[in-house]
Amino acid sequence: MATAPFSDDGIGIANLPNQRHKIVAKRGAHFTVMVVGESGLGKTTLINTLFSTELSPTKNYTKRHQKQLDKLTEVEIIKAELEEKQFKTKLTVIDTPGFGDYVNNRDSWTPIVDFIDDQHEAYMRQEQQPQRIDKIDLRVHACLYFIRPTGHTLKPLDIEIMKRLGTRVNLIPVIAKADTLTQNDLFTFKQRIRQVIQAQGIRIYQPPIESDDEVSADHARVLSEAMPFSIIGSTEDVTTLDGRVVKGREYLWGVAEVENENHCDFRKLRSLLIRTYMLDLISTTEDLHYENYRQAQMETRKFGEQKPRKFENPKFKEEEEALRKRFTEQVKAEEARFRQWEQHLIAERDRLNKDLELAHSAIKALEAELDNLQVGYRSTNRR
Repeated sequence: MATAPFSDDGIGIANLPNQRHKIVAKRGAHFTVMVVGESGLGKTTLINTLFSTELSPTKNYTKRHQKQLDKLTEVEIIKAELEEKQFKTKLTVIDTPGFGDYVNNRDSWTPIVDFIDDQHEAYMRQEQQPQRIDKIDLRVHACLYFIRPTGHTLKPLDIEIMKRLGTRVNLIPVIAKADTLTQNDLFTFKQRIRQVIQAQGIRIYQPPIESDDEVSADHARVLSEAMPFSIIGSTEDVTTLDGRVVKGREYLWGVAEVENENHCDFRKLRSLLIRTYMLDLISTTEDLHYENYRQAQMETRKFGEQKPRKFENPKFKEEEEALRKRFTEQVKAEEARFRQWEQHLIAERDRLNKDLELAHSAIKALEAELDNLQVGYRSTNRR
């Protein structure tokens, strides 16, 4: 039932939520999610499953070896507009192909971290302008970090990037392709990951627990205890043994259902990311992560001053090291050639000096012989 425009029930403050609802419904929402993880873990498939549409085509990894020379983590931006029950949401998906795909993954997280910081920087710069109506906002509201289902624990690369991401964005760890592990192995794997996260001080997103709403608080606790979420992604319809048509993956032993909580935590992740806490993710990005960045920058920079750029791209650093190594080798080769040439000059100098000494000795001998002849000639004349 619609509320009458002129009502005598109170002064009308209670209608503010209804007014806010109308404004939000008219304006729509904007949500940015980043997916980080090695290639082949189902990042694209999960995003398509979450939003029930093909936002991005499945990638072909058969020619992945051709990009090994680049050794650079890329950043791809995918934009879409979703509509459900006449409510529109502008969705932005940030993909990071190339991360963790090489033998040497040193500094492979740098483009990802720089992208997050650059979005905060760009938004802060726009807020300092006189005209702030059409602001472009690509600040990341949630980051899904995909963990390879090894069954052991987090790798050093996982720990390093999760530490850096946790202080900049709402970090949500997920175990990819959970249907490759048994329930016991998955339970043990989750426990080990939680222990490493706690021991390393990695900050992950925790849904707020509302003390005045017991149902919401219990739901938040369930989601927190389920982290890291075990995920199965699939956009294909399969038929179960009992005749149901569901989203899942079909195997010889049966069907792994995407939305079956006994099989994976997909529904929990969707509740955290979209259905229940999307607004909290957005507000946490605005009030916590962006404000932390803004405060840190304002303490070290003057108003309107440009941020100093860091030219520490991993690709450029490797090229610089290769050039430096080649230059050093060339210098060593030139020094060796110069020493050889110097030794040759010294040997030639010693030979010429010896020849000169022999010539001097010969001249002196001839001079002595000439003197003797002159003395003998004079003695003969006197007689």
